[in-house]
Amino acid sequence: MRARRDPLDEVTEDLCATVLASLPRKDQREKGLRYVRGLLTTSGRKSIRGIAAQDGGPAAEQSLHHFISSSTWDWQPIRTALTRHLAANGPLAAWVAQPMVIPKGGEHSVGTGHRFDPHQGQMFRGQQAFGTWFTSPEMATPVGWRLFLPDSEGPAEVRANTARHTTAGDAPAHAAPYEECAALGVIETVRGSGLPVRPVVLDIRDIGTRLTMNRFAEARVPVIARISPAGRLLVTDPSLPGYGSGALNAGDLLQSVKGLRMPVEWPDPAGSPAQRSTLAAAVRVMMPDPSPARRRQLLLIGEWTDPRRPPSQLWITDLTRPAVGPLLRMTKQARRVAHCAQHTGRDVGLRDYAGRSLHGWQRHVTLASVAHAAHALAGQERQRPYPVPPPR
Repeated sequence: MRARRDPLDEVTEDLCATVLASLPRKDQREKGLRYVRGLLTTSGRKSIRGIAAQDGGPAAEQSLHHFISSSTWDWQPIRTALTRHLAANGPLAAWVAQPMVIPKGGEHSVGTGHRFDPHQGQMFRGQQAFGTWFTSPEMATPVGWRLFLPDSEGPAEVRANTARHTTAGDAPAHAAPYEECAALGVIETVRGSGLPVRPVVLDIRDIGTRLTMNRFAEARVPVIARISPAGRLLVTDPSLPGYGSGALNAGDLLQSVKGLRMPVEWPDPAGSPAQRSTLAAAVRVMMPDPSPARRRQLLLIGEWTDPRRPPSQLWITDLTRPAVGPLLRMTKQARRVAHCAQHTGRDVGLRDYAGRSLHGWQRHVTLASVAHAAHALAGQERQRPYPVPPPR
């Protein structure tokens, strides 16, 4: 009797045959498959040496090193093919922008330096990357990447764009380049996917609320973004407290309408079968933008885990038609992605590239994303389906 193939290996081979088809040579496609398999099966840190040691010696290591760091193959067609393959397996629910801190001790990796992480509010030494994740009812997996680089390492057009926005006025100067890198990476992935437009879920606390919302509006990409309670907004509903009082703190504004709260149930992103429930309320607002042309209707959403305390999370969105329940459930995709990034992302070596080549880093995280997708498609994530919210 013929032995049954390992499901993960079978899925990996089939997935690689599809998404690596853009590689022009057969030997490149074979190396790509070998690398993805190595990311899935190598114990510990997923170094090129460790991957090569599974099926060869120094010659195999040198060959794989050249394939990742020095070859000329383009990673973007692989990312696009991966995105479309995932969409064929399940409808896109939302994109999620997820920062990825990669601690590094030495100077031998591209983009390494002393960084301030606005989300953690502290300095660290290492790399700062931003992933764009595809989420569907069945899975969440990364499909696009951008590495935050010092000015001397980044493309000239990005450095110039960053310089123009460092005086935007709604974020600290150190946060503007961070926001620039995160937003451009997401928009590039979303617009290049060829898929129907779906919302982007991201966290923009302390990195420029007005600037980010305007950037996504100009790109015609809907967004639902977590903001700080200190963010300033204008109430646009004449029947609500604060109307006509000028810009108010978002946290205070939501506290003034807590009588509008309603319970919302949502599935646990860690895969628990239990439904969770929190209180939520939504208020129509407007960004106090100096340009009247950019002042548009938005929805401010507050979530309370403890009804006796201020809202635990605040979100702002240009999706003003859906009810608060579907919108709040959509924000939970961010929790789901953070869970996947911490667990499966570690298992497939998303943070494990070590080298001076920016192109090498891009190729590594691209193939690690393919490995992550294979892991999910093989049923390793074991996540319960998430409801897909209604379109804009």
